[in-house]
Amino acid sequence: MGPPRSSAPSSQARSLTDSDHLWRRGARLIVRSLRAYPGLHALAMAGAMGFVAASIGGAWVLRAATDNLVVPAFDDGVVDGGEVLVIVVLVVAVSVGRGVGVIFRRWFLSMAENRTQRDWRRNLVHHYLDVPLRFHRERAAGTLLAHADIDLTTATMVLKPLAFSVSVLVLVLLAVVTLLMIHPLIATLGIVLFPLLVGLSRNYTSRVEQPSARAQAAVGEVSSVAHESFEGALVVKTLGLEDAEVARLKGASERLRQERLVVGRIRAVFEPTIDALPNLGVVLLLLIGSWLVSEGSATPGDLVLAAVVFGLLATPLRVFGFFLEELPRSVVALDRVDEVMAAPIEDRDGEQTLPEGPLDVRVRGLVVHYEGYEVLHGIDADVAAGQTVAVVGSTGAGKTTLLEAVAGLLDPVAGSIQVGGRDVNEVSAADWSRDVSIVFQESFLFTDSIAENVGLGRATAADIAWALQVAGAKRFVNALPHGVDTVVGERGATLSGGQRQRVALARALAQRPRLLLLDDATSAVDPRVEAEILGALHQALDMTVLIVAHRLSTIALADAVVYVDDGRVVAVGPHEDLLGREDYRALVTAYEQGSNL
Repeated sequence: MGPPRSSAPSSQARSLTDSDHLWRRGARLIVRSLRAYPGLHALAMAGAMGFVAASIGGAWVLRAATDNLVVPAFDDGVVDGGEVLVIVVLVVAVSVGRGVGVIFRRWFLSMAENRTQRDWRRNLVHHYLDVPLRFHRERAAGTLLAHADIDLTTATMVLKPLAFSVSVLVLVLLAVVTLLMIHPLIATLGIVLFPLLVGLSRNYTSRVEQPSARAQAAVGEVSSVAHESFEGALVVKTLGLEDAEVARLKGASERLRQERLVVGRIRAVFEPTIDALPNLGVVLLLLIGSWLVSEGSATPGDLVLAAVVFGLLATPLRVFGFFLEELPRSVVALDRVDEVMAAPIEDRDGEQTLPEGPLDVRVRGLVVHYEGYEVLHGIDADVAAGQTVAVVGSTGAGKTTLLEAVAGLLDPVAGSIQVGGRDVNEVSAADWSRDVSIVFQESFLFTDSIAENVGLGRATAADIAWALQVAGAKRFVNALPHGVDTVVGERGATLSGGQRQRVALARALAQRPRLLLLDDATSAVDPRVEAEILGALHQALDMTVLIVAHRLSTIALADAVVYVDDGRVVAVGPHEDLLGREDYRALVTAYEQGSNL
């Protein structure tokens, strides 16, 4: 291709290109649903076509009634009773046909739309569960909720008028044929009218796509702000940030309002124009048709037939206009969802099983990035099977990142991690989730009973009771009004921080893992209780424990310490040996002083 003759394409050419691209994307959206539920769409289309056939048939019945009943009645007052009966039967038949067609179209198309929306939402939620942890950390929860709710609902809106819109094309074709049978001059009106509709639709779709995209993005922003405000209600209340949060939500809502006003202004011009076209055609038809009747070129019945045909186009064209209005919004919404669905999922399709007994951990040359920043710089570490190893380091040293990488939650840029002699990516998902558990400092509990939070529907009552006992939670759980059946508040808000941590620990223990990763998971627990818990872990389970620790009492209980600084392992050994390092001694001394405050 030669170089362009100008530095930028004309706005008209760009609009046509954008419009064509939008139609192609819209066609792909529709085809995806048609392939999923062809039978339902076929029945809906059949109903729509039946409605069109009955409508056009009804117009011809009215023509016959006008020429064979009404006109003779005015001329000589004589009407054939047999013809009246035939006309009545035909009117009833086409009315029933129209009704059945509407029922088929609406019922089966609603089923297709709802099932498509269900499938797409189910696939999206499953994808949320399959993507790496990094995916969720890089996106606001409110935006992900908007994708699963508003975006998917909007994406399927274009399916509502689909069958009727397709039938409109058939209706237009039959209408033109009918008008040609009446008189070429009358048909000219329809031939001029329909291209006007096409031109308006192309102009509308090219102008409304970008404002619709910005409006959908603004919906996600509003959802994110609202979700964050609700999630941080405690902070908002205690710091008196109500006005600030209201202002934030107001700002996001105002941006959404402005974008929707832009779309609304475009639609405000488009909708009345679509409504006016058939009515304008009827006015011109009456003028031309009256002259043709006076000239004897058409009968009164022909004029009635043409007027009814133009009248029939009013509602279908309005529905087709709704289809054109929803197409850009649906395409934009599905584009947002498809962007999320394009995110790669975790490659955890290994088939190897883990060996029996406690699992050892071997880390070599581990490099992990977070948002483009290198957090771990070629870490090497070994944890022998059955050992309790404390990971110690200052804030931001990379302790949590190391545990999350060992747990398989992060994708290393370089290096390898082996658990039980198996690469973490080669172990089957079932084995991994059963034998390796991680408990975070921030304990998340579901709004459900303690028994369900611990057992997750997989553990027996005996396993739940045992796990609560080992986690040091049995005493306070038994003191609750309904014991293990007590329903905790959202995120476990009705429990204290230490209680939440112990319930979360019990949840990890209920499946009797052979490698337990604790990310400062007992930081909110009394040191004496923490010592009891760690002691119980040694006695109750034959497993390996890797624990991020800040308390000197916890570190002293470990068999060995991995000392991490600035994303590197700088020392490994027993706690007493590492005290010979000045930097390590200063760090744990600071820990001890902090815990005594």
